[in-house]
Amino acid sequence: MTTSTSISSFHSLLNSIESNNQLSQIITNPQFQYLLENLRQVDAFSHSLSDGMEENTSYRATSLLRKLKTAYAMPAVQLFLSLKQLADEIAPDSSQNWQQMAAMAKEQPDGQLSISKLLLKYSTDNKVMELLDRLETEDPHAIYPTSSYRTSSGTVNSTEDGSYIEAVMTTSTMTEINITEGVLDHDNHILYNLYQPLGRCVCLLDSNVSEHYGEEIKAYFEFHDIDLELLVYRAMEVDKGIQMVEQLLADFKRVGVSRQEPVLIVGGGVIADTGGLACSLYHRSTPYVMLATSIVSGIDAGPSPRTCCDGFGFKNLFGAYHAPVLTLTDRTFFKTLRSGWIRHGVAEIIKMAVVKDAQLFDLLEETGIELVYSGFGTVTDDEKLSANGQRILSLAMRSYVEAEYGNLYETHQCRPHAYGHTWSPGYEIPSGMLHGHAVATGMGFGAQLSFLQGWITESDRNRILKLISNFELSLWHPILDNTDLVYQAQVKVTEKRGGNLVAPLPKGEIGKCGYLNVLTKNQLAKALSDYKDICQDYPRNGYGIEPLCEDVGLEDPSTVGHGIKAEPVFSE
Repeated sequence: MTTSTSISSFHSLLNSIESNNQLSQIITNPQFQYLLENLRQVDAFSHSLSDGMEENTSYRATSLLRKLKTAYAMPAVQLFLSLKQLADEIAPDSSQNWQQMAAMAKEQPDGQLSISKLLLKYSTDNKVMELLDRLETEDPHAIYPTSSYRTSSGTVNSTEDGSYIEAVMTTSTMTEINITEGVLDHDNHILYNLYQPLGRCVCLLDSNVSEHYGEEIKAYFEFHDIDLELLVYRAMEVDKGIQMVEQLLADFKRVGVSRQEPVLIVGGGVIADTGGLACSLYHRSTPYVMLATSIVSGIDAGPSPRTCCDGFGFKNLFGAYHAPVLTLTDRTFFKTLRSGWIRHGVAEIIKMAVVKDAQLFDLLEETGIELVYSGFGTVTDDEKLSANGQRILSLAMRSYVEAEYGNLYETHQCRPHAYGHTWSPGYEIPSGMLHGHAVATGMGFGAQLSFLQGWITESDRNRILKLISNFELSLWHPILDNTDLVYQAQVKVTEKRGGNLVAPLPKGEIGKCGYLNVLTKNQLAKALSDYKDICQDYPRNGYGIEPLCEDVGLEDPSTVGHGIKAEPVFSE
């Protein structure tokens, strides 16, 4: 079925099925059964699925079609609500009908049964029974899926006697990213559409966020009559150890998280990383939704498939590849962030601007430090500043996702989004620096290395250093005087990257990336010495504003791995 044929047929099918007060009559309707088969047969993970659709419609509609490929396995309420959302995009005239059917199904005991079970219960057509039997072999993902967000396949070859076997396996994963506002407004149905059919939401909440938004979160789910299992944790950098992950897993077991229900994670980078890792381990793959409340989680740790925790004094030593099924970045949460937290988050945006998006770099230069002190334009009447704040988030997210999701499982190390993250992981924890400040020093040093390689001009190097400094981020920290420590960081990252340094640096011009693979210890020491001299000409000799974790009310991360155990603050 081609995409254009799919959309035209779905449009007519969605309009042809009238709302009915009897669930049995809908299930046995031949047009409804034909719709189910159309949904199942869509090539849901094809890169060309959106061909033939208008741009703004295609992205939402194709996302829904990918989920609806498992329509046979969906509870009736969930299916009707999903079809209502699809109708909103391609057949608005039928939207109200599907809304009515969802409301009807919610009131009936059978409304929470899967469509395949309802077909077995209500249909007397032998062809329907034969189809369900056949799908067990032909398309098991359609009727017995573990996840609506993933599909996998494989080819197995072997010698005739079976003594040698070769297998090639592939996995397709779907995720959505929505840069939006007012997620917790009662008339915002993003979370409602996801959790209302499930009847409840298990939510992991950063305790800092709970102080400001805990009551709003409770009120949202109470308003929509959705049970809320709220688990609140302290999530500072010192808590980001395997002990926290173990506690999360224990709580998942206690509340009975199903592998079909996406856990909602609300907070910053630490809860994003540890919560995502716990989800990857629980049932081997539990989906999760990331509602980002900080810059770092909003455009970096939140959508990242690299879930992780610290261990033995090393950053992100343990981890798994497990992308959220949905990331929501809502800058209205930034209103309550300290400027120091926003500032250090901006480093992750600068990195994408330097090596991936010159337009983003120009916009950061134009907007300047007011971006930080206005909470990305959320606490100002300046319309241009507000528009720039939203645009910067969108461009940063797009650049990050383009870089990250094309190499989901890190099967190679040409990763532009690792700019600034080559040497800094080795000294971030012992220095006590905030992650963004540590990354900023790595970016500044990387710009100097790029200049020494002849990859960028002196003018572009200075633009990069000036941008970092103008956002009051650190170009330098005294720990960089410890050449042995920095070189050991290089040795360790080289081991982690399969024996290659492959340090991403700007190359050619701002917005483009290359990779440095050879740097001797003597070259490193000389480059650091020269870089230190350059930093002396910048405000505060290159030292940032509030560069340490303790400067912004966080504990010193150098205590990570020393037996600290992160306990939940409360759960209810």
